[in-house]
Amino acid sequence: MSQKTIALYLQLHQPYRLKRYTIFDTAHDHLYFNDEGDGNTNNSKIFRRVAEKSYRPMTLLLERLLAEEPDFRLTLSMSGTFIEQAEAWSPDIIETLRRIIATGRVELLAETYHHTLAFFYSKSEFEKQVLLHREKIFKTFGVIPSVFRNTELAYNNELAAWAQRHNYKGILAEGWDPILEWRSPNYLYNAAGAESLALLLKNYRLSDDLAFRFGDKKWSGWPLTPEKYIDWIHKSNEHGSIINLFMDFETFGEHQWEDTGIFGFFAHFVPAWLRQHGSFSKISDIIESYEPIDTLSMPETVTWADSERDLSAWNGNALQQEALRHVYALEHEITQTDDKELIEDWRKLLASDHTYYMSTKWHADGNIHSYFSPYDSPYDAFLSYMNAVRDLRWRVMQHRKGL
Repeated sequence: MSQKTIALYLQLHQPYRLKRYTIFDTAHDHLYFNDEGDGNTNNSKIFRRVAEKSYRPMTLLLERLLAEEPDFRLTLSMSGTFIEQAEAWSPDIIETLRRIIATGRVELLAETYHHTLAFFYSKSEFEKQVLLHREKIFKTFGVIPSVFRNTELAYNNELAAWAQRHNYKGILAEGWDPILEWRSPNYLYNAAGAESLALLLKNYRLSDDLAFRFGDKKWSGWPLTPEKYIDWIHKSNEHGSIINLFMDFETFGEHQWEDTGIFGFFAHFVPAWLRQHGSFSKISDIIESYEPIDTLSMPETVTWADSERDLSAWNGNALQQEALRHVYALEHEITQTDDKELIEDWRKLLASDHTYYMSTKWHADGNIHSYFSPYDSPYDAFLSYMNAVRDLRWRVMQHRKGL
């Protein structure tokens, strides 16, 4: 049995949730994200809650494991909006992140600042957000990422070509069966049309065992123990050397609550894996240590969301398409104002979360979109959003008048 290495990658993100914003608020109230009530659009309340349940205990657990296990390594990425909210409402988490990143055993990835899908709607805005993110990461943590991940792992050959032109050495994508065909995600690949760019693919079965199934008592794999999970890893293509476990950071404590045993599982899994002569690697370690075995082409966009693994989670219905059309149509007018507050409000509205909340898709395991949404329905999300877009347009008109 060949030795395997785990590339553990965790994504940190929080959007600025839009308050219930009515037509009567337009032209009067330009503060879209300032709900201070008890509902689920109070951004400070939500962030502090998730910090208490997930960010704080998990970052401290990672710090402890890094101190106790010299061979433990992992990769993180975080949106600019996550960093802003952590700085404002839970600065101790930023300090813990600084300490673990300073060990040199935690890598940070590049992405869009505002967690947007701008690559598919405005390349110019996409590049501005990537640059803003790069600057924020360097200012906050003193590092410059060399590997790219797009929002929601949304990936295609065109994005790979862009990443190669901008000197990234690697990029992440979903290891989706219809694309892989007979191949395994447990190897390093080259990106089609960007042969100097390394492509790392999420092992979605093993990742989702933790991210979605861990606490489900009806799941045939429950309860999942470190020993059982390690056995599954070894059986996941015995000849493959790389296990890419990619998931949201909030898996630990928020999506899988503490009472599921997720923290205890992870605390025992890491040393148990290392004792069995397995290893953990940063994404860059993988790129430097392994040779790609094949070139993989994804002409159509693949994401890590929903059963379709495409962009339909964000643009699959008429509500979402209308919202995206109107908000991106404002780009030129808004950026030309040079009004920092106006531009920032617009960018916060570009976050992919907003149209995700408008999805009307249902799934066999329940309405995943409504679980994450702070709104009563997709239509409520759409109405608040379009009213805010309408107010943005009014503010642009006022700017033109010099008011």
